[in-house]
Amino acid sequence: MTARIAVILSGCGFQDGAEIHESVLTLLRLDQLGCEVQCFAPDIEFDVTDHLTGKPTGERRRALVEAARIARGAIKPLAEAQVQAFDALIVPGGFGSACNLSNFATQGSQCTLDTGFLALAEAFAEDRKPVGLICISPALAAKIYGPTVICSIGKDRDTAAAIEKMGGTHVPCEVDAIVEDPHRRLVCTPAYMSARSIAEVAVGINKLVERVVEMVAAPS
Repeated sequence: MTARIAVILSGCGFQDGAEIHESVLTLLRLDQLGCEVQCFAPDIEFDVTDHLTGKPTGERRRALVEAARIARGAIKPLAEAQVQAFDALIVPGGFGSACNLSNFATQGSQCTLDTGFLALAEAFAEDRKPVGLICISPALAAKIYGPTVICSIGKDRDTAAAIEKMGGTHVPCEVDAIVEDPHRRLVCTPAYMSARSIAEVAVGINKLVERVVEMVAAPS
């Protein structure tokens, strides 16, 4: 069976969108495993950050258009994603998860999620289809799954504290490892929340992708 995987991107660039290394490594491993992949992104505007200086530019761009750079144009609006068309969902990290897919960047534990993203993620959760959350994206797990969900963003104490405040159960995790909530069929890895190199990121992401695909092959 060919696994059908939806990948949610949040722009293009780690400071205001999807983290490029994490996104490409995810797509690469999925392709190597023979998966059928479709990328999606919210069709919303966001505030642009200069990735050279780290400062706001005052410019606004569309997340869907920017994410198309990573997906080489093979991307659809998030509003078109339907849970019944896919076996699993993976969300790479990058600050876009905290400012485009949600407002976690400014609201922390009081955050809300983009309504389209939340509806899709909740649909995967309700159907008990596997989900992989990478880097900062696991910070949103409690808003998707509810209290006691097991997740990890690595060892960042402030983010872990916010997860716990939202009702999640945070498990510290090394950069090259994954944390799994077997009941909810959720897999997390820290990636650039902890990594010092792209090689370190690749180890954890490969494990996450492989585990998600294994779960697809062994339905609950």
